[in-house]
Amino acid sequence: QVQLAESGGGLVQAGGSLRLSCAASGLTFSRYSMGWFRQAAGKEREFVGAIIRSGSSTSYADSVKGRFAISRDNAKNTVYLQMNSLQPEDTAVYYCAADSIWAGSNWSAYDYWGQGTQVTVSS
Repeated sequence: QVQLAESGGGLVQAGGSLRLSCAASGLTFSRYSMGWFRQAAGKEREFVGAIIRSGSSTSYADSVKGRFAISRDNAKNTVYLQMNSLQPEDTAVYYCAADSIWAGSNWSAYDYWGQGTQVTVSS
């Protein structure tokens, strides 16, 4: 059974940082590209960024480019989302997702999803 478990969310002041983790099990992690998405209350799911299987290439939404960074450790079956210079508009539930090919920003193409972790940024 495939499981993706996000952690690291919480409450942070504007300008602060958080690092989210997503631990994967039940799949061959190195064979999956990984994506991060977020969904704010009352809004549609939004692409944050993605990383290819090897970790050598990433893609980001314009709204987070230069502030957020995705990395992965295939030995630990974990993908990370480092979030810096957080703003209130970054408040959302953050989800990680796994894709066997390269779904990029296309959320509907991802194979597996985590349950999400709440990030709240206060002004």
